[in-house]
Amino acid sequence: MHTWFECKIRYEKMMENGMNKKVTEPYLVDALSFTEAEKRIIEEITPYITGEFTVSDIKRANYSELFFSDEESSDRWFRCKLIFITLDEKSGAEKRTATNVLVQAEDLRDAVKKLDEGMKGTMADYQIGSVAETPIMDVFRYGEVDDKPEV
Repeated sequence: MHTWFECKIRYEKMMENGMNKKVTEPYLVDALSFTEAEKRIIEEITPYITGEFTVSDIKRANYSELFFSDEESSDRWFRCKLIFITLDEKSGAEKRTATNVLVQAEDLRDAVKKLDEGMKGTMADYQIGSVAETPIMDVFRYGEVDDKPEV
């Protein structure tokens, strides 16, 4: 079971026109606690940002599943709201339960395609409630950082 944290990093970024601009970018980190999420995002981001940066916000991200893609062109993240449909055996009433998943894809159509591919093995009936691009820049799973214990 993964616990995902959205960490916002604030730093000065050089824009295409050569000017520096303060930006805040969200990243997703797999961690056990807020403290560990902060530690991991600092370790992950440090090699890529020159100069100072701050972790301006950390919050739990409510994703039940993430669908990753190895395709080079899949460089965006899409939040998909899934609605699972079950029947109450006693009353016969239809019950709908919503959950959010995150899909790495090239564009909206690709996100829906990858979502359907990822859901192929499930037995539950579902509907796609919504699909929207997120501002998430990257996702850091466990096992991607050298998590050696400190001596």
